[in-house]
Amino acid sequence: MIKKKLFGSKQFYLHTLSVAIPIMIQQGITNFVNMLDNIMIGRVGTDEMSGVAIVNELLFVFNLCIFGGVAGIGIFTSQIYGKGDEKGVRYTMRLQLMFALVIVGAGYLILSLFGDSLIPLFLTDDGGAGDVERTYAFAMTYLQLMFIGFIPFGLAQGYASTLRACGETRLPMMSGVIAVVVNLVGNYVLIYGKAGFPALGVAGAAIATVLSRFVEMAYIVVRTHARVKMYPFVKGLYRSLYVPLDLVKKCLSKGLPLMLNEALWAGGMATLTQNYSLRGLSVIAAMNITLTISNVFNISFIAMGNAIGIILGQLLGADKLAQAKEDATKLTVFSTLICVATGAVLFLVASLFPQFYNTTDDIRAIATSLIRVCAACMPLYAIANAAYFILRSGGKILVTFLFDAFFVWVCQIPTAAGLVRFTPWSVLLVFLTVELLNVVKCVVGMTLVHKGVWVRNIAAYEE
Repeated sequence: MIKKKLFGSKQFYLHTLSVAIPIMIQQGITNFVNMLDNIMIGRVGTDEMSGVAIVNELLFVFNLCIFGGVAGIGIFTSQIYGKGDEKGVRYTMRLQLMFALVIVGAGYLILSLFGDSLIPLFLTDDGGAGDVERTYAFAMTYLQLMFIGFIPFGLAQGYASTLRACGETRLPMMSGVIAVVVNLVGNYVLIYGKAGFPALGVAGAAIATVLSRFVEMAYIVVRTHARVKMYPFVKGLYRSLYVPLDLVKKCLSKGLPLMLNEALWAGGMATLTQNYSLRGLSVIAAMNITLTISNVFNISFIAMGNAIGIILGQLLGADKLAQAKEDATKLTVFSTLICVATGAVLFLVASLFPQFYNTTDDIRAIATSLIRVCAACMPLYAIANAAYFILRSGGKILVTFLFDAFFVWVCQIPTAAGLVRFTPWSVLLVFLTVELLNVVKCVVGMTLVHKGVWVRNIAAYEE
């Protein structure tokens, strides 16, 4: 009986993997290439690597605002698609694209006005290998060039979110794969000055990333509209901007809080890094290596979380509420087991990755220890992430807000700030303590999932 509750049939796992694997492939290739990009910059020098890492902390907040906004609307897209409403999917897609462009405008305005004030918050001279002034200069160069890629990034995410919510994960995967290949080749050519191009260093890395975002947008837009029979909801997509007011209100009631949640969570992650950075530029460099490598392995629970949201959202939209509740437990167990395996591999190979960077032995040692903490905590990340997407699939945005962003700001950040400022603890002990707080998150999340507060159909709307 217990086995039946925790584990599904062969067909169940095949269906789950058919949704999750394309997402894993896209994110895996993206994160792997990001790692190679990071290593390329890291081999130029520590200051260059740290400057890019600081800007990416800020851009992470912007990216998650877009992800959160379109994903909030995507909750409705998934359920509307589940009940077979083609016109409703078209409405939500319009709303996702408009929402993404609004966030792009806001992101550009905020970062252009305050970017030069935010970057110094991460710069603490510890007398080590890093130079504060050079790091700041590299960061500003990178940020100013990255602005150019905001619009294509936002539009690509609007298309990808709609397609994934409808269960189509292959096309977004292919657009992502093509983009990262362009980014990788562009980085090699422009950072080091190959094939007759000048060696541009940090500027070359930014130009390559921007170019890849234009390619990604072009591919996913052209391929989607070329397959109207497969994706009938794009027919007439741009004939008007009309979306029923009732649906706008419902989507924004989920999209805005989810965007706020993602922004606060990402801002919380950046604030955690800023607290760790008070121990010096060497910590920023080590954290950059740690997060870059860990993200390659984190695709296991991130892709499974997306798959959980898609699968359960479609079941809820089709009024298969009992099945959705049963499958939620099986999907959580499956995701956790995958992460036990990937975490074990990451722990074993943790010391290899820092060796690729042109930095000090001290930074390599710190990075290795931090990577092993991330590896050991991966099953906790899997459970917490599964709970988050289960709750989100039923539109429980307020609950996920308290569970996600609230937890970071109320539990993790005060803990990190207090330990960094008032104890002699090493950054390793501080980081370990903060990450182990995820146990609380897991308990609260799975309690809410078990109670079934998320099991509901929210797809209905009025024209």
